[in-house]
Amino acid sequence: MKKDIALALYYNKQNKYSFNALVGAIETEKYFDNLKIYFINHENELFSELENIIKKHEKVIVGVSFFTTQLWDTYKIIKKLRKNYSRKLLYIAGGPHPSGDPVGTLKMGFDIVVRGEGEETLIELLQKIDNDEDYTTVKGITFIDDRGKHHYHGRRPPIDLDKYSPVAVKHNKFGPIEITRGCSFICYFCQTPHIFGGRVRHRSIERICEYVQIMKSKNLCDVRFITPNAFSYGSPDGKKLNITRLEELLKSIKAIVKPNGRIFIGSFPSEVRPEHVTEETVELILKYANNDNLIIGAQSGSQRILDLCHRGHSVEDVYNAVKLTLKAGLKANVDFIFGLPGETLEDIELTIKVMNDLVKMGARIHAHTFIPLPQTPFLKAPAGHVDEDIRKMIKELIPRGIVYGDWIEQEKIAKKIAKYLRTGNLEAKIEKKILETVQEMA
Repeated sequence: MKKDIALALYYNKQNKYSFNALVGAIETEKYFDNLKIYFINHENELFSELENIIKKHEKVIVGVSFFTTQLWDTYKIIKKLRKNYSRKLLYIAGGPHPSGDPVGTLKMGFDIVVRGEGEETLIELLQKIDNDEDYTTVKGITFIDDRGKHHYHGRRPPIDLDKYSPVAVKHNKFGPIEITRGCSFICYFCQTPHIFGGRVRHRSIERICEYVQIMKSKNLCDVRFITPNAFSYGSPDGKKLNITRLEELLKSIKAIVKPNGRIFIGSFPSEVRPEHVTEETVELILKYANNDNLIIGAQSGSQRILDLCHRGHSVEDVYNAVKLTLKAGLKANVDFIFGLPGETLEDIELTIKVMNDLVKMGARIHAHTFIPLPQTPFLKAPAGHVDEDIRKMIKELIPRGIVYGDWIEQEKIAKKIAKYLRTGNLEAKIEKKILETVQEMA
């Protein structure tokens, strides 16, 4: 690099996996061998660290990635940074919320928004900045010119995952390995297919094993995966299973991490679709993996709501998935989203029945409340509301350890997000109770 440039990343626990991949991509380019990258883990360290970083370098770029649920925390931080450092820093935002709400993100105080996949965009952007070239022509970014006009030159073609590392080896930043990107189901409440596309792409077994081997050399022998649907690995369309390829992946990794290494697939931080829980996929878990549970995405007990959300599976698929999981001796953790758009009393009653049935079978319920998100078909939908009958059921099950999740906090923050998505106003007055809850979550 020509200039003494530093990249300071707000590397908090909710967003660090995204930065692992971005820094891994930067590491593939020799051009950036002398780029100094700082990882700042906590908000209370952000300002003191930046004070020192500014003194050491000619130019400092601050990178922030965030979800919509982190919107107000991020706004508070960027507002304070702007006040303290004026124009000394260049602020770049990326991640789910900036990708879906780029103009709103720029209004928060960011200079540039990287939309969608960031690997190639960030590499080109940093090179332009280093060479004092016009970065406004870079594809994949949104910015505001001096006249207040927004510009966007379109999204880049999907990247080849094998070209870039899913972890930052040189900077010793490791975590779950992303094996699949994109989702062909396009559920109406989910941002994933809008950020990464509706066509699935898989990282090759050879490349995945390369990074597993590196991790093992550092005594990191527990392997987890980032994927929208854990059992879809190797599938050409993400819908039809490719058991042969999935087994080849697990078998290859097992050969590297044995005897003491462990594989976790279909459990946190990924999940599985119910129709993909089959005797064959469950058998692969028992044969190669170490997780004692599967996270199964049911979302609703009403077929009408599943169809309305474009889920692409049936209620019967959910029952079958839980039955097969429990039969194999695994725990079944089943996701449900309360307050989905269009729900009627009948839909709620059906969901309660299904949850009761699954609990009697031996499953646990992972409870969520619907949150409208930018870029999705449910963008303008009302915030999810948890019906009183569901509240009563959950309160009875919580002491037994059968229900878990952040559904209460999600219901409260959903109201604030829904209002923002309707008005575009981050500082609109909100109910005192909601504000207090958000402050407690910060």
